[in-house]
Amino acid sequence: MLEFLSKEVAEGLALAQQRAARRKSRLRIHVGGEIYPVLRLWDDGLALDASQIPALRGLIDLYDGGRHISQCLIIASEAENGELICDFKRSTAVADHAPRDYWLDENAPSGYLPHN
Repeated sequence: MLEFLSKEVAEGLALAQQRAARRKSRLRIHVGGEIYPVLRLWDDGLALDASQIPALRGLIDLYDGGRHISQCLIIASEAENGELICDFKRSTAVADHAPRDYWLDENAPSGYLPHN
């Protein structure tokens, strides 16, 4: 259907889809005190609006609304079709507690009775 549209209309449609994706997404990245919306996210990368940020490398924090999801290390980024495509080297999930350094028996008693 897009082949029947004029070039200007097709570009306007693509721009409107990008704006809608930016508004709809709750995902954000925090980089050096700045906040940028995430257009798309996959296992080893994400897409940002290239007009807002020219290039990106290094450690970022990924948020879903106000909840901190993960820390990601971006090793490469390139602009494609108005999007900045960023590739992760690693993505580490954020936990609200420290990891346990001992084995916890699931059949252990939940408490002890006092000895009288």
